[in-house]
Amino acid sequence: MTSSVLLQLVLSGLITGLIYALVSTGLTLIWGLMNLVNFAHGEYLMVAMFSAYWFSTLVHWDPLLSLPLTVLVVTVLSGATYVLLVRRLLGASVLAQVFATFGLMVFLQNGTQFLFGPSFRSIPHPWLEGRIRVFGTYIGEAQAVAGAGAFVAAGALYWFMRHTDIGRGLDATAQDPGAAAAMGIDTNRMFLLAWAINGVLLGVAGSLIASSYYVHPLVGQVFSLIAFVVVALGGFGSIEGAFIAGLLIGVFQTLCGFLLPSQIQLVPVYLLYIVIVLLRPQGLLGTR
Repeated sequence: MTSSVLLQLVLSGLITGLIYALVSTGLTLIWGLMNLVNFAHGEYLMVAMFSAYWFSTLVHWDPLLSLPLTVLVVTVLSGATYVLLVRRLLGASVLAQVFATFGLMVFLQNGTQFLFGPSFRSIPHPWLEGRIRVFGTYIGEAQAVAGAGAFVAAGALYWFMRHTDIGRGLDATAQDPGAAAAMGIDTNRMFLLAWAINGVLLGVAGSLIASSYYVHPLVGQVFSLIAFVVVALGGFGSIEGAFIAGLLIGVFQTLCGFLLPSQIQLVPVYLLYIVIVLLRPQGLLGTR
């Protein structure tokens, strides 16, 4: 493997990892606040990508132009999920929460397939179709913009969580919901806000990757499985951990994809997940 090929792989892996980090952050945020695993997490990304696709097809808006509307669609869906479903599960058994979110995943997948069919779609004539030269190697414009957008979105969330009163309220709720409520923090509002933030992040992610990835009803599964690996590696509830783990998984997967046949390139990633769970269940930066 030459140095130029290695550089190409690392850059591609970092860009992929930034997307993984963005997709995973909402999942780990909700877990940290509510100890709830949302099995329908990837389906919100799928909705975002379909939203970007239909805006492009029906009104000829590029996904970058329709990004605010796509974010609005997914944020409303995510917030409605909390109000109509998840709020009623607070205090219920883990089994009830698993069945509810898993059922939602099946409903969204099959509902989308019923409405639009199982076909793979792509954005016709996206704005970003060329390549840019970076350190002597080439990266697709769509991938580069997606990585940069993911980095900005993740940085904005980190700033919000660490430097605003609402962000500190979310952190306090994650640490101890009972103590947070005793201090006057509306924990129900914090839970709803976390689901809304999750919608914003997935809306941004879906808009960024729609230009360079096929859109279909099962696309969410591809990213949600990786998201669980990222969250486990970074530590459940750790936003910083999800960011670092996303980069590591992105580079690791890209290298495996180069060295191994495409049919088994994800196998080492899932094996890594098993090893992490066995040796360090709390992940890199997790505490539980």
